[in-house]
Amino acid sequence: MSENPTAVRERGEPGVRQVQARVVATRTEGAYRYMTFAAPGVPALAKPGQFVALTVGGPTSALLLRRSFSIHAASPATEEGEEDILDLVIAPHAPGTEWLTSREVGDVVDLVGPLGRAFPIPREKVSCVLVGGGYGSAALFSLAMTLRDRGCRVELVLGAATKDKLFGAYKGDRYADGVTITTDDGSLGTKGWVSDVLPDLLTRTEAGVVYACGPMAMLESVAGICGQAGVVSQLAVEESMACGVGVCMTCVLPVVGNDGVTRMVRSCVEGPVFRGDRLRWDSIAGGRSVVPDDCLGAPVPAVPSTPVEGAEGLDREAMEPAGREDLADSAVGRPPETAGVTSSEVAGAEGDDTVEGER
Repeated sequence: MSENPTAVRERGEPGVRQVQARVVATRTEGAYRYMTFAAPGVPALAKPGQFVALTVGGPTSALLLRRSFSIHAASPATEEGEEDILDLVIAPHAPGTEWLTSREVGDVVDLVGPLGRAFPIPREKVSCVLVGGGYGSAALFSLAMTLRDRGCRVELVLGAATKDKLFGAYKGDRYADGVTITTDDGSLGTKGWVSDVLPDLLTRTEAGVVYACGPMAMLESVAGICGQAGVVSQLAVEESMACGVGVCMTCVLPVVGNDGVTRMVRSCVEGPVFRGDRLRWDSIAGGRSVVPDDCLGAPVPAVPSTPVEGAEGLDREAMEPAGREDLADSAVGRPPETAGVTSSEVAGAEGDDTVEGER
């Protein structure tokens, strides 16, 4: 535990803090762990869609990389004596997250945030649909509040494989004008996927924008449905972010820029929110992305040689040792700039001050 649990350090990025965050509450919620931290100075800077990165494993652990989580709720202190509070929803499925979710009240964890690009908020009052998959929906509740404060209509769609893997189903109606729930096994709500109910919902609500956070396969489906309906989609991608600050390049994705050029960009810096129609889904599959051939900076693919009639004989001649009479005009022993030039041309070039265009 740190000797100074309230220590705050400014990071190089504007609006980012590194703090010793103290656990003030923790509870199980379905398949997840709902954790509340006192994080000085961070909540006031946080916007919907941003995330924080936490160290795991303790000071002597071999787990060197941080773990990144969407901010579920951020509550800046409003009165003297109150603390700045951050709420995170964490799925314990590997050693790092298992260590983190086993922290008890009073334990301290090094936290950096808020990080990443937030969800863009529409300037006008439009109908919005928010789609969350699993604990990815944790990122959408503060967004729903912001949109409703702006005067937008908000529809919330929550989907998961089973009832216990849903997050926020019990409180969705407090944040949205309407809530639709789907589960793969039908244990709660409509049996099926969010993609099964989304097309009708877009038509019925006359949605102008869709926001989504969840597994990449779900986000690809959402982007496709929105593209067919002519609706803008803003997607918070779930990519592994080993550093969270753009250094390690493990979270890069192929994204089309405003100039139409595809670039490999960092999800933790240029994202995690991207427009669905800008992501190169043809190069994103199976939990990994590849560099498209037309991407800026992509390796040039090797071009196989085409057989040419008679080329075999020419190759054989080129491999035979040169005779003594050929050595006089060979490039051996010449300075590099004259290689491939005949002896007569070299002799004639000496002292030739003729300028091209004046001959």
